Amino acid sequence: MRIIELNNDTKNDILNSLLKRSPNNYGQFEEKVYKIIENVKRNGDKAVFDYTKEFDKFDLNSENILVTDSEIKDAYSKLNAELIEVIKKSAENIRIFHAKQLRNSWFDAKPDGTILGMKITPIEKAGVYVPGGKAAYPSSVLMNVIPAKVAGVDEIIMTTPCNAEGKVNPGTLVAADIAGVDKIYKVGGAQAIAAMAFGTESIPKVDKITGPGNIYVALAKKAVYGYVSIDSIAGPSEILVLADETANPRYVAADLLSQAEHDELASAILITTSKQLAENVSKEVDNFVEVLERKEILKKSLENYGYILVSENMEDALDAVNAIASEHLEIVTKNPFETMTKVRNAGAIFLGEYSSEPLGDYFAGPNHILPTNGTAKFFSPVNVDDFIKKSSIISYSKEALEAVHKDIECFAENEGLTAHANSIKVRFE
Repeated sequence: MRIIELNNDTKNDILNSLLKRSPNNYGQFEEKVYKIIENVKRNGDKAVFDYTKEFDKFDLNSENILVTDSEIKDAYSKLNAELIEVIKKSAENIRIFHAKQLRNSWFDAKPDGTILGMKITPIEKAGVYVPGGKAAYPSSVLMNVIPAKVAGVDEIIMTTPCNAEGKVNPGTLVAADIAGVDKIYKVGGAQAIAAMAFGTESIPKVDKITGPGNIYVALAKKAVYGYVSIDSIAGPSEILVLADETANPRYVAADLLSQAEHDELASAILITTSKQLAENVSKEVDNFVEVLERKEILKKSLENYGYILVSENMEDALDAVNAIASEHLEIVTKNPFETMTKVRNAGAIFLGEYSSEPLGDYFAGPNHILPTNGTAKFFSPVNVDDFIKKSSIISYSKEALEAVHKDIECFAENEGLTAHANSIKVRFE
């Protein structure tokens, strides 16, 4: 891996390089996505069936679009028992973590007859998109569905592409069943997003769409935002390791590669105050790359977006950490908990040398659907709040309103909204 001295120029160069991976820069695909969305919006099932035939080579129709109970049962038979038990354990950890995020409606009543509050209501229908083929990740099924279940969503539907025989990845089906999905439809791509956003004869319209996907899926989610809510427009995966001289270079190298293997646009960055660690990690990375299965992807990823930055001090290192706002941040320093208090921007923070990033991907419980491309500066991981909405509650007695009515009228009249003022004034004529 390349080793670079960290300064303002190198930091800004890297930030500009990383931003080029944003889905906001995929404009050349937008026209095709918009055409798919408009076709599904106008023609419903027919458009969905036509696109499935074109892209997935399967004759989809209203009779076979829905995954059946027998297909789910068959999926269990294709997975080994050990993996099924691991999925169940992971699901339970995710449930326990997200249950702690639940909040209740609240009301604050005062003696003057004023009642203010917040009513918490889960959304009615959530839609989860799950990629198919080589990019099928049962772990992402759990991370999307379980927070919605914990929130109390009435109905959770899932769309995922099938193969030319009409079969869906068995791991996806088992994870969906364990997580508690209500219905699974054999539809993928931008057409699946459009179907959930607007509804078709077979697929119901949902209130929110979550889940990862390719460029077309990401752009489709962006296009339907406003008709429905979405989780985020996810970019390529990324990891940043902040380390000092106490870190184990072999562990750090392995963790950097755990994200670099996702795809050629994935980013893997080490920021360290130790030149010796930087050199040792670079050697370990080179050794690992030669023996790992996804060797070609790893090489491209590291060539494009792999960096080792050497900082003069921890303050400058932390400044760069907060500027990059990485999806995954590992802190491997002498006192990682103290260092963590100075981090403002990160999707998920892993503390200590035994808190490797895949622990969060698969098992610990916190959500692995995280903000990317610097959006951790203003976005959070998927959580229970993504599947609830809040309604303000306001109730005043006559006496409570009488005490403040002139204040309200003054404010409204100052804004030139005399009908607003009048709706208060008439109550005290």
